[in-house]
Amino acid sequence: MSEPLIELNDIYKIYQLGGEEVRASDGVTLTICRGEFVAIVGKSGSGKSTLMNIIGALDVPSSGTYFLGGEDVGNMGDYQLAKVRNKMIGFIFQQYNLLPKLNLLENVELPLLYSGIGADKRKEKAIESLRRVGLEEKWRNLPNQLSGGQQQRASIARALAGNPSLILADEPTGALDSKTSREVLNFLKQLNEEGNTIVMITHDSAIAMEAKRVVRVHDGKINFDGDVNEYSAIL
Repeated sequence: MSEPLIELNDIYKIYQLGGEEVRASDGVTLTICRGEFVAIVGKSGSGKSTLMNIIGALDVPSSGTYFLGGEDVGNMGDYQLAKVRNKMIGFIFQQYNLLPKLNLLENVELPLLYSGIGADKRKEKAIESLRRVGLEEKWRNLPNQLSGGQQQRASIARALAGNPSLILADEPTGALDSKTSREVLNFLKQLNEEGNTIVMITHDSAIAMEAKRVVRVHDGKINFDGDVNEYSAIL
């Protein structure tokens, strides 16, 4: 097994709602190594989104420790978290989150711009990233000139542009038809085969089965963590 990339230890995320204590994450301990393809699956309200937000440095736990690439991010402030997200994590969203007034090249360049990379190097990296997803020829197009599948591939190109340590995909096929979903999932598998670490969040066990390892969350706790074949046996 390769070195750990994500190390969560005894993670709690507790909210006070209407005078009641809600444990969105309830003592989660989880290690994900570099090069893995892991699906985190759970129904609405299970705590999977809270776990995703912590893994993605979008939120911090109430208690417990979180190391990403050996760096303690569990107690960071907003500015530090933003730097970690930009440097280490590539996000793929269900609704693509492409800026409608920017062409594909400009959309893919955005995380590189925030990293302070110069214009020529930004364009070179962005074009290469678009080439990887088969959209190099469409770099001038606006998002609304593309199909849903092409927009999702553009968002994957944006996630890849900064060569992140982790690709975090939040319901990446949720807005796509079944044929296009299959294409996107196959592409994620290809990226994993190339050595990329992928964590995919989904409510759908059939989608989770596309990963190599499944972590199932229920009531803020992990109630299954194992190989995809073991998960298939209990469905």
